[in-house]
Amino acid sequence: MRRFLSIFSLCLAAAASPAWSAGCGNSAAGFEPWKAEFAKEARGAGVGQRGLQALAGARYSTKTIFADRNQKGVKYALDDFIRIRLGSLNGFAAMAKKRQARNPGFFANLEKRYGVSAGILLSIHGMETGFGRNMGSVPVVSSILTVAYDCRRSDFFKPHAVAALQMVDRGMLSPTQIGAYHGELGHTQFLPGNALKYGADGNGDGRVDFYNEADALASTAHYLRQKGWTPGASYQQGSANFRVLNDWNAATVYQQAIALAAAKIDG
Repeated sequence: MRRFLSIFSLCLAAAASPAWSAGCGNSAAGFEPWKAEFAKEARGAGVGQRGLQALAGARYSTKTIFADRNQKGVKYALDDFIRIRLGSLNGFAAMAKKRQARNPGFFANLEKRYGVSAGILLSIHGMETGFGRNMGSVPVVSSILTVAYDCRRSDFFKPHAVAALQMVDRGMLSPTQIGAYHGELGHTQFLPGNALKYGADGNGDGRVDFYNEADALASTAHYLRQKGWTPGASYQQGSANFRVLNDWNAATVYQQAIALAAAKIDG
């Protein structure tokens, strides 16, 4: 499934950033000196040796910069968006229901715990990565550090870059793990700061791995609940739950497609 890269960047809210002393740049030329500056801030934020080693090994991602400079926004009508992203609502829902049928107890437990239906979780999973088939093509650490360095949105991405390094420290993220162009990671494409804050253990092994489907879906349900999701209430357009979907993705057409697909899955 083709993804529109960071047009659909997940979880747009990040914690208020501190006054960063490391500057920014608009070419690869200053990336290595910037990493040395950023390492001081990362260390001050509690990043340990493994995270700092990952920072030292990061490379400027030209693929990330190309994707960032060539975003075109979401300008499709709803029907066109559904056709391009999902194929059709009925076909997409049929695939999702097959996945639900493999482990109905898992989805029932998530709904009991977080109040988020299988339809919503499966719609997000399918929309973001084609149910895990396409979780990205660039190293997460390099991509998130590249956009943290790049002047266009440096202050937004710097907290996520620190979070990614902290995830490396905690064993939640490999320094070479592959993700999307702006550092989104795993089955449902969390930005690292939100992964660190909302991560939930979905398979009971005592750790959180966003490349594990159960953990990613549990984390997605946890995120939505923390953002104000009301169990059992409508999630169609105009409802409070539909507005929660805006925290997941700010594109209205995306929210509409999620709600419509989820209704067919849950129906």
